[in-house]
Amino acid sequence: MARSESMVALNGTQISYIGHDCKDIPDFLGDRYGRFARRLDLSFNQLRSLAGLKVFTGLEELVVDNNLLGNDLRLPRLPNLHTLTLNKNQLTDIEALLEHLADVTPALEYLSLLGNEACPNQLVSLDKDEDDYQRYRFFVLHKLPQLKFLDTRKVTKREVMEATARGAFMKVVKPKSETIPIEPRSESYPLPYTPLPRGSRDAKNHKGVFAKCRYVYYGKHSEGNRFIRNDQL
Repeated sequence: MARSESMVALNGTQISYIGHDCKDIPDFLGDRYGRFARRLDLSFNQLRSLAGLKVFTGLEELVVDNNLLGNDLRLPRLPNLHTLTLNKNQLTDIEALLEHLADVTPALEYLSLLGNEACPNQLVSLDKDEDDYQRYRFFVLHKLPQLKFLDTRKVTKREVMEATARGAFMKVVKPKSETIPIEPRSESYPLPYTPLPRGSRDAKNHKGVFAKCRYVYYGKHSEGNRFIRNDQL
């Protein structure tokens, strides 16, 4: 058995293939686990395509954080997928992404796009503010009104009402101001990005999930399902 095949983490219908630097989803994952996998974690690889998911027809949760997925991302139709995390990829076109997800993931309720340019957030874009992020949320909910959680926050009734009334006009791009030189960060000054609350940044604690968590999470450094925890609801 190949070493990469032996390093797949299994727990019932949950499959983890994290940190292997693969550029495509290995064929053996689909051949061996595609028919019964319900949760798949492919974080910390170098994926530019998810074409290999076509055999994972019963997938309910998909985690592909920290990859190289861009605006050409295409998912196969996944009628049972309710959770999708795409944190820290290379997505910039929010409208095209949402229209694609609306078409191929009709059951989607939990979505996270933190760390992408498509998600205007001061954690990754210093020229963005909370107003930019809130308009983004209204626009996402206009396109995907069935969502219950978006990024780190639960969707509120007020947001749903605002998205219904004005969400179509909320795709606002804030004009870029004149570039101001930024001094290089020292090694002791950490990057600002993290989708987790301070109390959940332990790399060994993977219980940060939407609402109630029924799953055991595998992966030393994965950022999968980084959402609010039960004790923060």
